[in-house]
Amino acid sequence: MSRVKTVNPNADIIGKNHSLAMNIQAAQSLMSVVKSNLGPSGTMKMLVSGAGTIKITKDGKVLLDEMQIQHPTASIIARTATAQDDITGDGTTSNVLFTGELLRQSSRHLSEGLHPRVIVEGFELARDRCMKFVDEFKTPIAEEKLDNELLLNVAKSSLRTKVHQKLADHLSDIVVRAIKCIRRPKMPIDLHMVEIMHMVHKSDMDTRYIDGLVLDHGARHPNMAKRSEDCFIFICNVSLEYEKSEVNAGFFYSNAEEREKQVAAERKFTDDKVKKIIQFKNKVCGDSKKGFILINQKGIDPLSLDLLQKAGIVGIRRAKRRNMERLSLACGGYAVNSVEDLDAKCLGHADLVYEHVLGEDKFTFVEGCKNAHSCTVLINGPNDHTIRQIKDALRDGLRAVRNIVEDQAVIAGAGAFEIAAHNELMKFKKSTKGRVKLGIDAFAHALLVIPKTLAENAGLDVQQAIIALMEQSNSEGSPRVGLDIATGKCLLPEDVGIWDNVRVKKQLLHLGSLVAMKLLLVDEIIRAGRKFNKAPADPNAPVM
Repeated sequence: MSRVKTVNPNADIIGKNHSLAMNIQAAQSLMSVVKSNLGPSGTMKMLVSGAGTIKITKDGKVLLDEMQIQHPTASIIARTATAQDDITGDGTTSNVLFTGELLRQSSRHLSEGLHPRVIVEGFELARDRCMKFVDEFKTPIAEEKLDNELLLNVAKSSLRTKVHQKLADHLSDIVVRAIKCIRRPKMPIDLHMVEIMHMVHKSDMDTRYIDGLVLDHGARHPNMAKRSEDCFIFICNVSLEYEKSEVNAGFFYSNAEEREKQVAAERKFTDDKVKKIIQFKNKVCGDSKKGFILINQKGIDPLSLDLLQKAGIVGIRRAKRRNMERLSLACGGYAVNSVEDLDAKCLGHADLVYEHVLGEDKFTFVEGCKNAHSCTVLINGPNDHTIRQIKDALRDGLRAVRNIVEDQAVIAGAGAFEIAAHNELMKFKKSTKGRVKLGIDAFAHALLVIPKTLAENAGLDVQQAIIALMEQSNSEGSPRVGLDIATGKCLLPEDVGIWDNVRVKKQLLHLGSLVAMKLLLVDEIIRAGRKFNKAPADPNAPVM
């Protein structure tokens, strides 16, 4: 310590014993904050920002992102947990609980004088054994068995921990339909192909799946058709507005007739492109009453809009770049960058295109797309915080179902894996020698924090519930038993459809133990410059 002071006299140092105690206390404090939010019976937190914005949620990632965590140790744990959510879409709260419980179990042995390195060695052995046990415990799912019921159960298991049960079941059906829509053989699932739009009206149960796209703007000409059926969709990235020349040039005329010719020549460049689109529309539609919808990424000026309207074309301008890709996948066809040599193959098709006005906002619905590989989830809700809550839940639900499709395996939920892994580590401990047994024992007991917290949040007797689970899981046949939060008794998760993601469990075991091990090996906390909790003597003086 004195050596650091010699290098930097302003350094603030916390010594070995105090630094460990500080890290353990910070982990337990963060754990106690999010503990009550775990599982379907978890309670909510109300977050109020400085501007007065309200968020009511029990999603671990939202809580950790919105809370302004100052403590360095708690901040490390929170960042690690949110990193897991970014990768897998779930497991944030479980990660914080597991890390905090690992450090709490370690503190018992540290208080008796055991060196942290010994505990860490035990943790490493236990983690490696658990990672192998995940592959033994999981239930592989063949491609042809990825049916609607299984995917719905996975979505429900995830969403019921975020929103109330009735809404979770409604959103689960939407999530499964969305994943089935965007899934293409031998290609990764791109969740960006699910457009999530929201409207502040009606109730949360009016959230719906749309087999097409919803654009957040409408046609810019008042006389264009508000509703078209059996439509051709023409997607393009062509400027249909008057553009100034890129070089500064002056044009001179001697009389009014020459000026009119110059104005006509300037417009001719744009008008020719519009006329080619009109000719193309007449060619593909003929005398039929089919609609023709032009969706352009670039602009369409008023004169061009007027020409299009007179030809019976609905023109929508300045569509988002991402929507151009989604439209091609939803309606078929492809986006064109030039109006030369147009081919009917570039056209998509939709059964219905209509405009919906909500207050001052206009929305264009493109529905009834056949063989679509892009879709929209339209969120409805009475207020902003309900919409934000549904949006966060949908994000996690989509990732949960995608993980199952990509992993082609599921793992029993309701605390079944943690109970089975605890029993496996107790057997594994007997095969090891020396003090590393203490680390393995601490790791095994830390896993039980998940079923314990589920029981506590459901208002059950924690000790009675855990003992019943342990006795049942150690019986003949080693059944995969989980906790029934309604009765406090044992249940078989596969019978009631409670499934977790394999990659979430692997990330939980890896990241949770990794952070705990790193924090246990911290022997000093050094902060140079400004002292902990001390302001400079002169408020006007610069902080060195």
